[in-house]
Amino acid sequence: MSGISQDWEPVVIRKKAPTAAARKDEKAVNAARRAGAEIETVRKSNAGTNKAASSSATLNTRKLDEETENLAHEKVPSELKKAIMQARLDKKLTQAQLAQMINEKPQIIQEYESGKAIPNQQIISKLERALGVKLRGKK
Repeated sequence: MSGISQDWEPVVIRKKAPTAAARKDEKAVNAARRAGAEIETVRKSNAGTNKAASSSATLNTRKLDEETENLAHEKVPSELKKAIMQARLDKKLTQAQLAQMINEKPQIIQEYESGKAIPNQQIISKLERALGVKLRGKK
């Protein structure tokens, strides 16, 4: 048997002692109760919450509820996705090779070519440089 043993002594963890001001307030409240005075206590229901954030969230929710039109992100136009695909195939590149050339993930090229990506001008300019074609400015 090895020399490792377990310590089974109880460990007591206590809360921090109340401050002098808190004890003074508690004593004053107890004295007033003994004297028969009416004491009004206020329970803070949302103490410890970020009240500013929660109130703005309800405003945003109300705005969304009142909104009548369908809001959606702008997607890659079909002309752009076809132009990217055609230029890539002309250079005989795979999506992964093109992604490596512009230092992006292959998934981004796939999203652009399938039309699911949200257009990013920086990525489009990288694609223009790598493919040697103009993809913007036709509108």
